[in-house]
Amino acid sequence: ILNYDIMARFRRRTCIILLLFILFICSIMMALKTLRPDRAGFGDPFGLGLLPELQQRTVLLDSKQNLLNRAQGDAVTRVSNLHSIAVNTMKASMSPVKKLEEELSSPNYNFHIFYYTWYGNPQFDGKYIHWNHPLLPHWDPKIANNYPKGRHNPPEDIGANFYPELGSYSSKDPTVIEAHMKQMRTASTGVIVLSWYPPGMADENGEPTDDLVPVVLDYAHKYNLKVTFHIEPYKDRDDRSMYHNVKYIIDKYGSHPAFYRHKTSTGRLLPMFYVYDSYVTIPEIWANLLTVSGSQSIRNTPYDALFIALLVEEKHKHDIHRSGFDGMYTYFATNGFSYGSSHHNWASLKAFCDSNNLMFIPSVGPGYIDTSIRPWNNHNTRNRVNGKYYETAFSAALLVRPEIISITSFNEWHEGTQIEKAVPKRTGQVVYLDYKPHKPNVYLELTQKWSEKYRKEQEQWLM
Repeated sequence: ILNYDIMARFRRRTCIILLLFILFICSIMMALKTLRPDRAGFGDPFGLGLLPELQQRTVLLDSKQNLLNRAQGDAVTRVSNLHSIAVNTMKASMSPVKKLEEELSSPNYNFHIFYYTWYGNPQFDGKYIHWNHPLLPHWDPKIANNYPKGRHNPPEDIGANFYPELGSYSSKDPTVIEAHMKQMRTASTGVIVLSWYPPGMADENGEPTDDLVPVVLDYAHKYNLKVTFHIEPYKDRDDRSMYHNVKYIIDKYGSHPAFYRHKTSTGRLLPMFYVYDSYVTIPEIWANLLTVSGSQSIRNTPYDALFIALLVEEKHKHDIHRSGFDGMYTYFATNGFSYGSSHHNWASLKAFCDSNNLMFIPSVGPGYIDTSIRPWNNHNTRNRVNGKYYETAFSAALLVRPEIISITSFNEWHEGTQIEKAVPKRTGQVVYLDYKPHKPNVYLELTQKWSEKYRKEQEQWLM
């Protein structure tokens, strides 16, 4: 009997110890599961190492731009291209999406935000791209000689006056793309205006990014966001090349559920294209493409769309109307820099658009500073005033009751117009600006606040 009691007690003790051990392991696993990419600052190896998808590293190879996954040590995994990495990452994370939908603000498809995918780093691209932006000389040699030359040296020294919470990231990193989509959705924006160059083309400091579009579309769809295109001023852009490129975009991406189509007053659902620096092409060339009688007319074809021109000077409004554009936007986040970006001109621009059946899309921004790449351009800096500048711009936009408001920008770091999360950072030579006394997400919160205000006011306009 004594032996039986001893054995019973031993079994009970063993079961209790085993149960406690299992509970301990489960608690550790739950703690690890709660970690998110945006909690790891500047590529902290401990935080990032807990996330398998962040260990994947890809490099763009040869003219076909095939992508191979690179990782260190025993964690090497090969994939055929970046899109398959993103798809696999998305599949692994689809289960929490319904919960995310409940937590995040609903998207406002009348809030469009400019987005750039031109950043690169050695882990994903084999080198830094855009973070190492050169210092641009003043056009007057006498003034240029008074300022430093050269280029930035990431990761400590980047071509920006603020420093991203995600560090000097690569736009090809699927975890970065997802973090961006989550931030944009948190801000209650609805449409991503994606900077776009035709295949094989890029800005003078970047590399082609058209291969990234499917990944951006997939992640946008996951967060119930839409994507439209910001056509950059690529070489030899004219009526013929624009027709070809619009056809390319619609044929290749138009069937994706995240591809944005705008419902017009007549009930038509049409793609929308913002056309940056549209004024460098004469109205007669645009009219060939954008008027019904034009020689390259896209009107009343399967590729018809809404084309939105950039207005800088007041005279551009007449050129835009003559060209056959469907509307205008102001882009620059510098109140007073140009006629179009000056808030006090928005009422007259809106009146002109209303009388000529055009859309007026004012562009609001949180501030402007580009002295990290244009050290001589202090006079165009616009201080953020702890968010007051941004709110003033939103207030001015709402006064003219626009159908759409555009935001400059989510992540144009070179010009300091970003609302992406930024953090304080100090190096030996550089002290970066930050959002203090507020948190890194303050401009996302302000955007969400004004998105809700816009929705409520728009209901009153329509009554």
